[in-house]
Amino acid sequence: MTLSDAPVPQVAFTDLRTADLTVDALYAGGTNGNSGDDPISKLIRGAGNQGGFRYAGWPTRGDVKLALLYTSGDNADWPDHLDVETGTFTYYGDNRRPGQGLHETPRSGNVLLRDVFAASHASAAARSKVPPFFLFERAGASGRSVLFRGLLAPGGPTLTSDDELTAIWRTTAGLRFQNYRAHFTVLDHERIRRSWIEHLLAGGNPLDGDCPEVWRAWVEGRVYRPLLAPVTTVIRSKADQLPDSPVGTAMLDEIREYFRGREHDFEACAVAIWRLIARNTGPVDLTRPSRDGGRDAVGTYGLGPASSRIAIEFALEAKCYATSNSVGVREVSRLISRIRHRNFGVLVTTSHFHRQVQEEVHEDGHPIALIAGRDIIDALRQDGRTTVEAVRHWLQQSFPQP
Repeated sequence: MTLSDAPVPQVAFTDLRTADLTVDALYAGGTNGNSGDDPISKLIRGAGNQGGFRYAGWPTRGDVKLALLYTSGDNADWPDHLDVETGTFTYYGDNRRPGQGLHETPRSGNVLLRDVFAASHASAAARSKVPPFFLFERAGASGRSVLFRGLLAPGGPTLTSDDELTAIWRTTAGLRFQNYRAHFTVLDHERIRRSWIEHLLAGGNPLDGDCPEVWRAWVEGRVYRPLLAPVTTVIRSKADQLPDSPVGTAMLDEIREYFRGREHDFEACAVAIWRLIARNTGPVDLTRPSRDGGRDAVGTYGLGPASSRIAIEFALEAKCYATSNSVGVREVSRLISRIRHRNFGVLVTTSHFHRQVQEEVHEDGHPIALIAGRDIIDALRQDGRTTVEAVRHWLQQSFPQP
């Protein structure tokens, strides 16, 4: 992850044992060059200094007092993701190789996920035994410093029980295995007091002491109060719109190469990508090529319950461009002209959008979703396609060449 230019509150390594946990504060690692530099084990005694799952207690005994989730943010095969706007955090379990059962991992992380998500939908008494989850993320590409990202509750206010915790299949070297994909909610609470942490570690009732009111509300009534943080910077740089890893860049190159010489056919692929992003997309019709060489798609997006769904119309345009060629005002103006009688527009590109385009869309309030190269790769990764080979197979199966 890349830290912003804004000042980030920092806690020195020597002060970790007595520090509160403040959202988005940086907790410094040590400088000895070994596992003892890990700050999480100093912040939460007994939690260990390795792994994505850490806790006080043990899942198979059912006595976990508090749990910590750590994500490095750079594992393309298991793309943990924090949506800071909605407060939704997606986390993958710890069964990441063939040859062992879903719940047979050394750290029993998947056992913990299974049990806490089951308790989440049970009684308040059952939820009172769910350990509070604290989320940490690696800060920077080197060193062991971490950011505290918030207090987590299993599940979410807009998810079904089937969506909250899902056993998904993966393949490695031709061998299949299952792992969990879990969704948590970051609760709206800025600071976890050290007194509550010590109270939890001592085995006290989580609802006593300095228990955050948002945690109490979740335990007693399964009420989610997510930490919502609308983005204030709406203009993305070229680097922010393109994949930030060699694998992601290669995946995007694979898509462009597949449609080389027949860029018009990328339209169907763009529709499929939009469906991954907007799951309630309904029927979509592809139109014939226009005079200026572009192709459109028109479709509907569903709102409301299935028994009384409202279909709102949209127009979609796709641009299979190289990264050296940005989407400019001409292309966006064309789409604007075509959504006059529709509710919104979608523009999907394998490249990036010129700054002027973004400024015009946002400042003039045009209802257009701009999907750049990084967005495409993020959508594919969230759908389980995390390698060039997986993307190639998807393209060949979904969009066979004539």
